[in-house]
Amino acid sequence: MKQKNNRVITLKHLLIREEKQIGIKFYPDKIVQTVVKGLPEVKWSKEFNMAYITNTKKNLDLIFNDFRGVAWINSGIFFNKKSNSKGNESNSLLHYEQRNLPSNYRVCPKEYIRKLELKQYALSTCNTYINLFEVFINYFKKWELTQIDEEQIRGYLQKLVRNGSSHSHINQVINSIKFYYEVVLEMPNRFYSIERPIKKETLPKVISLEEVGELIKHTNNIKHRCIVSLLYSAGLRRGELINLKLTDIDSRRMVVNIINGKGGKDRLTILSQSVLEELREYFKVWQPETYLFEGIKGKQYSGTSISKIINGACKRAKLKRKITPHTLRHSFATHLLEAGTDIRYIQTLLGHSSTQTTEIYTQVAINNIKIIKSPIEMLNLK
Repeated sequence: MKQKNNRVITLKHLLIREEKQIGIKFYPDKIVQTVVKGLPEVKWSKEFNMAYITNTKKNLDLIFNDFRGVAWINSGIFFNKKSNSKGNESNSLLHYEQRNLPSNYRVCPKEYIRKLELKQYALSTCNTYINLFEVFINYFKKWELTQIDEEQIRGYLQKLVRNGSSHSHINQVINSIKFYYEVVLEMPNRFYSIERPIKKETLPKVISLEEVGELIKHTNNIKHRCIVSLLYSAGLRRGELINLKLTDIDSRRMVVNIINGKGGKDRLTILSQSVLEELREYFKVWQPETYLFEGIKGKQYSGTSISKIINGACKRAKLKRKITPHTLRHSFATHLLEAGTDIRYIQTLLGHSSTQTTEIYTQVAINNIKIIKSPIEMLNLK
């Protein structure tokens, strides 16, 4: 009986001395090592703990040819070119090393940036962590980073609280600090006892079904109409809508494929028949090539543009409440719950890891509240 081949190599994008390389990650295996050594000018990176060769089409073809029948090639990360995905975003963070800064400015350690890249954090998260950590280390400029203790960090956080920083901002500051000590320096639970601010129990902002209808009616064109309709009808986050590709709309199964959503999770959500018909009409007029909604020169549509579309439609519809893309997602979940949809299905559609997150919508759903009469009705005050 033929033994099953379990050998796997993983290809990754590397940037070494500002030159693009093909990283080759593999578990120790004599046959794989022999094939790797036969590649042209192959080198070993202690920093990334993998072999690498110059990133050229010829070398890429050579890898696939030499490893055919020897090992399965995992190239999913290497060929994932979605610009806002959580893949290796070396080029996106290069500007941190190329900034012109005052000589006395304390920059984020290179190993901090490198670890964010290797952990494949989203670009927005990387930028937030780096910027917040740089503010922190410049506050303690005279101190070695390993000498900063919990009391000093508490004092720093207290200063942010007194300056009116929000709950979410302080949590992000704590995360950026803990990332350095616990992930980069591998000092587990170094600041385990640092208190986080008590989370405020705010209810999601929801609009009525009629208000959703008015919002959609007052969009400017078929493209804007499809954007607002799809946000609401599928319960999408703004970033998920921006990342949608033409291939993510599955009209045969009537689902929308969310690839690499929040937390790196894939999921399926509803594709409405009426929205599908409008999308087909939109496609005939705008003819996008890669992304479902594209901006100038075929690039991804921007989050700012989506917010402007909603704000404009809101003003034309004379809706006084502030409506954001996330308001439509909240409304989608609440309206489903009011219609009697099982909360577990809603959890799946939204991509929540736990029903506890989804249960917040039970506090804003009004179908049960409507059947309760206020005790003032018993007073007969007419």
